[in-house]
Amino acid sequence: MSLLSRIQRGQQQQGGGGQQQPQQQGGGNAPQPNTPPPQQGGGESSRLEQIRNRRVMPTAGQGVSGGQGYSELRSRVQQKLLAELDPSIDTRSPEVRAQIEETFNQILNEENVMLARTERQKLFEQIVAEILGLGPLEQLLAEETISEIMVNGPKNIYIEQRGRLSRSTVVFENEDHVLRVLDRIVSPLGRRIDESSPLVDARLPDGSRVNAIIRPLALCGPTITIRKFSKKPLTVEDLIRFGSFTKEIAEFMAACVVARLNGVVSGGTGSGKTTLLNVLSGFIPNDERIVTIENAAELQLRQEHVVTLESRPPNIEGKGEVTIRDLVINSLRMRPDRIVVGECRGGEALDMLQAMNTGHDGSLTTAHANSPRDCLARLETMCLMAGMDLPVRAIREQVAAAVDVIVQQERLRDGTRKVTKITEIQGMEGDVITMSDIFEFEQTGLEAGKVIGRIRPTGLRPKFIDRIEASGIHLPPSVFGIGVSRY
Repeated sequence: MSLLSRIQRGQQQQGGGGQQQPQQQGGGNAPQPNTPPPQQGGGESSRLEQIRNRRVMPTAGQGVSGGQGYSELRSRVQQKLLAELDPSIDTRSPEVRAQIEETFNQILNEENVMLARTERQKLFEQIVAEILGLGPLEQLLAEETISEIMVNGPKNIYIEQRGRLSRSTVVFENEDHVLRVLDRIVSPLGRRIDESSPLVDARLPDGSRVNAIIRPLALCGPTITIRKFSKKPLTVEDLIRFGSFTKEIAEFMAACVVARLNGVVSGGTGSGKTTLLNVLSGFIPNDERIVTIENAAELQLRQEHVVTLESRPPNIEGKGEVTIRDLVINSLRMRPDRIVVGECRGGEALDMLQAMNTGHDGSLTTAHANSPRDCLARLETMCLMAGMDLPVRAIREQVAAAVDVIVQQERLRDGTRKVTKITEIQGMEGDVITMSDIFEFEQTGLEAGKVIGRIRPTGLRPKFIDRIEASGIHLPPSVFGIGVSRY
């Protein structure tokens, strides 16, 4: 029996005083499974029986949150709630939730719907998520252990939790339901997603990165990928505790940032480049002007003097696009002490190198690459994408002069994210850029699917140590493994 049938039955029994018991099909006089046996006695027992009959109880093996009846009830209450709420109400106001709860309770009382306290609260939270939030995604976003959410159509939602992929029990009603939630994500950012523009990059208010692609490009239906950001930004102490790097490496990287060395964080997709860039940016002194440039603003810098710039896609007429490269060029006129580019993907790499070579020391960026050497090749390729007819040697000279250090971040096979190499760019020898590894990760084994190893110094002091000491920072030789046994 559906939930709506039980609700209607409870209402009929309420109107009839609870005296008539519906018979089972087949003519039997036995009571229904969810109906208590009639009690002998006076009016007290009849009233108690009436109250019991009015309560909506789940059928055997099925919770009140499951089944078609529950969905119909939720949809009906939600539609009535939307009809009674003021359309001009500001959904961001803190009083809205209280107003919705008051109207919600009033609707349930008018319909004589009796639910257990936990089920009533669950129904209310789901309706509030549909009206004010992102529907079924709200409970996944609230779970702190989930780092990534992947929606592959309305019925297939996967999550990454502690580095492992698994399928979630959360589902959407249909494709239209997914599109409504998606529109709620992109509309506040002035972006759109429809058949003429079926893919979009966006972000949530907390900085979480969102990518979406819909039909006709996504054949399985609307596909959403959300890379969550921690509500509390990760600090260097957190990464040390997680084993991403050691205290000595943190000390070395902090010295590089304070000494205004230009750095590139390199790594594959999902390796934690942006998180590490955010941590490195935290070492920038508070008295400097910082300009951040990103496709979707994700960096969460805690300094006071920060200017955040975000690129803009073209409008429906194909006009008004502002690229990362445009923003990098414009930032040079904004008197920045530091320029932090969320990611170099194309021709903006050339302008970034130019900025590093023209007085904007201490700039930081990220790039997709599998190793520090691959990162240099990627930078060359991206410079060629700028459309300038430059010889390869000229580009390499620019790279060697601009970049001081490359930090390689990787996501290992067990799901952990670690710094695997820190490499110094030393200069040019002929047509080749020379490099030297200062730290590298050494894997010693694999136990129960977990990678065993440690990142250790190679015993080489970087050539830019003089610049670090000139800024008043003196690192002990033990940081570079000098005078310390490797075993």
